[in-house]
Amino acid sequence: MTADATRAAEPALRPIRSFVLRQGRLSPAQARALDELLPRFGVPFAPCEIDFAALFGRHAPVFVEIGFGMGETTARIAEAHPQHDFLGIEVHGPGVGALLKEVAARGLCNVRVVRHDAVDVVTRMIPENALAGVHVYFPDPWPKKRHHKRRLLQSSFVHLLATRIAPGGYLHAATDWEEYAQEILATFSAEPLLANTADGFAPRPAWRPQTKFETRGLKLGHGTWDVLFRRRT
Repeated sequence: MTADATRAAEPALRPIRSFVLRQGRLSPAQARALDELLPRFGVPFAPCEIDFAALFGRHAPVFVEIGFGMGETTARIAEAHPQHDFLGIEVHGPGVGALLKEVAARGLCNVRVVRHDAVDVVTRMIPENALAGVHVYFPDPWPKKRHHKRRLLQSSFVHLLATRIAPGGYLHAATDWEEYAQEILATFSAEPLLANTADGFAPRPAWRPQTKFETRGLKLGHGTWDVLFRRRT
């Protein structure tokens, strides 16, 4: 199938969104960051592919983080890996504002943000074979069975992500819901473009910092599961 034909088929991927757009309370600092920093570090949604070299002003491996929450992990990873570029995708204003604050405070030049639905962004804006890696950390587990259809990491989207990752690149998910972890593992395993890096779940890789929320959960006896697959060459 040609790239044009693939893209023509992609808008039908999902009629059900994996998030509810809540009107979270913006702190004054987050609101200021949105006003002052989003024009500099933001990438407006548009139905055309991103030229990453032009966007970041250099040729470097590009990683996408989907649903970065309040941006703590994104900022820490980007600061620890200045040789890489990072595109964060998030719909919620307080989280976008929080990450922009961190970008400015840490003096990061290797982070850009799209405030839009991740499926639309990946479908329309990310070229095929363009990414060195994709991070999906602690996506909404939608724990009620009737809501499982809203989970982000379903087979159609996993396949789409796999086509955007370059051969040898990786898709890395983490969750603290064991049942969702088992589902993610099965979904990734069923994708022909992906190969598991571990025998089942993977150890937390060094590049994923342990968040305060995760640390608190582990102290309470909660588990965390990492699923790490590579794009087949």
